[in-house]
Amino acid sequence: MLPADRPAYLTIAEVADIMRVSRMTVYRLVKSHALAAVRFGRSYRISQAAVEGYIRQSATGAV
Repeated sequence: MLPADRPAYLTIAEVADIMRVSRMTVYRLVKSHALAAVRFGRSYRISQAAVEGYIRQSATGAV
């Protein structure tokens, strides 16, 4: 689902770009624990696996 050249951990902005949502939406998902993240200093990093898992879990099955 994600390109292989992406780093193992993504920034909020990179996740927002992948999911095509705003950065604030990603922050809300992290704060509500719907999307697992690791905090490094003042910023968050989200693993590729967490993003893929969230997208897979959120899929409705509609095409």
